[in-house]
Amino acid sequence: MLDTHARKIVQPLFEKGGTLCIRFGLSPNTLTLISFFLGVSAGFLVFFELRVLAVSMLWLSGLFDVLDGTVARKTGKSSALGTVMDVTFDRIVELAVVLGVALRTPEIAIQLLVLTSAIIISMTVFLTVGAVADKSGVKSFYYQAGVAERTEGFIMFSLMMLLPSYAGWITMAFAAMILFTAGQRFVEAVRIFGDE
Repeated sequence: MLDTHARKIVQPLFEKGGTLCIRFGLSPNTLTLISFFLGVSAGFLVFFELRVLAVSMLWLSGLFDVLDGTVARKTGKSSALGTVMDVTFDRIVELAVVLGVALRTPEIAIQLLVLTSAIIISMTVFLTVGAVADKSGVKSFYYQAGVAERTEGFIMFSLMMLLPSYAGWITMAFAAMILFTAGQRFVEAVRIFGDE
């Protein structure tokens, strides 16, 4: 939701950041790799109880995740490989955080399993619709908006890492948001493809 509706407000900052990255010779795929390693480090850091640093690395990862697409558009270097890397690495970062939290707070393993299942369901709908839709957006595939997008995910992951005493409740709320989003996306798919 925030990615879709608030992006236009902060995009000028990302454009400046993208210009800076180009000046330093950073390619979109290099930025994707930087985002990946920073994001995965968040899972390790939360496991070692470095929670504030973990959250910082997660959000820094998110910044580079935005900049890779900005640089790709500014330089005309969007690629199929870049899209595959971006989507795949985003999921690995999410799993790294889930695993870090799970290993640090095993008492909420069931809630984290529900969350992981919700992510799989939502991403299945998202990627399937993106693969079969004729439409295309700013990204290199059809992008379906929803209540739980990347920014909302980062907010919820941050709360899970920073508030371990409430992590179980936060995880279930997050799972509910993701499942609601999956429902939104499925309803949209019915609208798009229902007449075929």
